[in-house]
Amino acid sequence: MSGLSIKDVAASTGIAAGTIRMWEQRYGFPVPARSGAGYRLYAVDDVEALRRVLAFRGRGLSVPAAIERARETGGPSDHPSIYAAVAATDHGARPQTLKKSTLVALSRAIEHETLAQAASPVLFSAFQHEGFYRDVEPRYQRLSQFADAAVVFADFKAIRHPPRGPIEIPIASEDRLGNEWAVIVDAPGYAACLLAWEMPGAAQPGGPNDMNRRFEAIWTLDPRATRKAACVAARLTGHADPELGRHLEDLLGHRPLACDEPAPTLTALTNRMVAYLEAAPA
Repeated sequence: MSGLSIKDVAASTGIAAGTIRMWEQRYGFPVPARSGAGYRLYAVDDVEALRRVLAFRGRGLSVPAAIERARETGGPSDHPSIYAAVAATDHGARPQTLKKSTLVALSRAIEHETLAQAASPVLFSAFQHEGFYRDVEPRYQRLSQFADAAVVFADFKAIRHPPRGPIEIPIASEDRLGNEWAVIVDAPGYAACLLAWEMPGAAQPGGPNDMNRRFEAIWTLDPRATRKAACVAARLTGHADPELGRHLEDLLGHRPLACDEPAPTLTALTNRMVAYLEAAPA
């Protein structure tokens, strides 16, 4: 479908036509085509982008911030954000501001649970800096032994396919992933993902206050949200290694979801536990 009128888009999204026109004039979003007579013509991608804006607005973002996030999660982006792609879905979790120390504990829990029960997972993880990955590389070598595919992102100097361990994919300076944290496990019987982006602050990576760095984080066991995160990670991999990216996308495309019914109460309970952990005195 293409060539939708603004009336069609308003009916599909629930956003008033006047609001859509105002966003176009004020924020340059969306950008419709024009008919020979000058009428706005929208594509289905525009409808999906507007729905993403609504999803982000429902999570408390301002209109400009929601539009920026919606742009980031669009399929054709060369430098997509894994965090933003999942934040736009209905995953049963709410963003929380967490210290790095809490993210480390959550990541370890996901990784250990993967070793305990995940059969043939597809695994992605983003570390920002190579040194952070090297600190836990032995654990990821173990994880990769039982994985159908395992990829890690960091500021590596080059792509590496080590004989033992995950494939190492460099993060380019312009990639949004350079500011993000990710642990994604997509297995037929187990799905989990922890995603975060680093908030501006005075603490420097690797510095004396490294563990107090703050991140906005999402943690969910929802298999559909996990699959979306894995697909974005596979697309990012394809930017560096097209053949590997195609293999990962094909692998995910033929893979059953972890379960038909997500466990929103379990995700909500875990989020509550994390909130208590974050609030506990040092």
